[in-house]
Amino acid sequence: MNVFFRARLLQGLLLFALVFAGCKLSNLGEKDTALDDELISSLTKNGERTLANFILPDSDDFDSIIQDPRNPLTAAKVELGKLLFHETALATDPVREEGHGTYSCATCHHAAAGFQAGRQQAISEGGIGWGKKGEGRRRNPVYAESEMDVQSVRSPSILNSAYQRITLWAGSLGAYGLNRGTEEYWTPGTAFENNSLGYYGIETQAIAALTAHRMSGIETSIVATNPVYRELWERAFPGEPISLELAGLSIAAYERTVFANQAPFQRWLKGELDVMSAAEKRGALIFFGDTGCERMCHTGAPLNSVNYYALGMPDMEKGQEIYGDVGEAKGRGEFLNDPNEYYKFKIPQLYNLIDSPFLGHGGVFRSIREVVEYYNEAEPAREIPEDILHFKFKPLELTTAQIDDLVQFLTESLRDPNLMRYVPESLPSGNCTPANDPQARIDLGCEPAD
Repeated sequence: MNVFFRARLLQGLLLFALVFAGCKLSNLGEKDTALDDELISSLTKNGERTLANFILPDSDDFDSIIQDPRNPLTAAKVELGKLLFHETALATDPVREEGHGTYSCATCHHAAAGFQAGRQQAISEGGIGWGKKGEGRRRNPVYAESEMDVQSVRSPSILNSAYQRITLWAGSLGAYGLNRGTEEYWTPGTAFENNSLGYYGIETQAIAALTAHRMSGIETSIVATNPVYRELWERAFPGEPISLELAGLSIAAYERTVFANQAPFQRWLKGELDVMSAAEKRGALIFFGDTGCERMCHTGAPLNSVNYYALGMPDMEKGQEIYGDVGEAKGRGEFLNDPNEYYKFKIPQLYNLIDSPFLGHGGVFRSIREVVEYYNEAEPAREIPEDILHFKFKPLELTTAQIDDLVQFLTESLRDPNLMRYVPESLPSGNCTPANDPQARIDLGCEPAD
């Protein structure tokens, strides 16, 4: 074969390869575009609503963030709250001296675990160690179980919490929304008494938590003695004396700005159509379709609901790694002392669940797939009256392939990979965060405070 003929042959083969590759890329593009178009149609219900319905605001776009009218957001207030949320020096009222200065709000709601706890049951005071993202925290042996600060339900994430009018799994904190008219249950001497302050749930919870979690000595704490905190306080609350209530309001202001707005699904909603895989888009179509999760209850920007449903999910149970008297969780009915409301729990937001795979109010489910399969089968994991079980709790009848795609969407598309942007680089106290006991400092690689 002469050189000229060989060159022409190679040129023809190369042209054919490029044309063939172009056809494949074109077909792939058409396929992706078709999925995108179908998903847009599903999300907008053919024009009845817009994609903006599902977009989380930027954290500094205060005008777009839902807020308590009595606690308007300011940059200074959010900056102070960010530090107070992570400040272990606020552990001022421990039952044992060993707990002093060792825990913070972030101990049970930290960024590495999607602002949940890194273990099934969160431990603030009475815990020791950390591991990589809180999974290694355990009981400090000097503490009796009765002295530990632990809860009988899973610590909920603070992600996207600005969309909650009332808070906690039972919706028991907050003076508005479904809690209007529940004043008789705001029992003096309990956390519920804080509802009488007249704030929304996030503010009420932040204020109540400082006392409930043994951090109530705000007036004489580091906030009053540290010059950095004193300056931040004056900027946030000009002329106002340091108080527990205002400290809670600043923490709540910070919490209202914590959004998973860099998740792939959020980027897709804003036009970056290539950030989600075909499997994730198929999963989103299932999620927002007629037989999917939005039909059940997860909608709006945070993919949650303002309602409380009985879905038969299992409770946290006493075990080797579960401390204290966990008992039976009766949900909203326990707060309202109403058997008709028993076993009804809040519908949580769905972002960054993969960062701490202990799901449900009891933290019993160990993976997103387990939860999807639970809903798909719709067999209650506990005995509850048939008339209390929510009427939407019916088998989804998804195939294995559909479950695979739905799990991909919930796992990959709804995970913001950069939540550490909400964590301060250091604290004015010099303490370690999210925990500051000796073993946690070793695990987290930070030096003890002077």
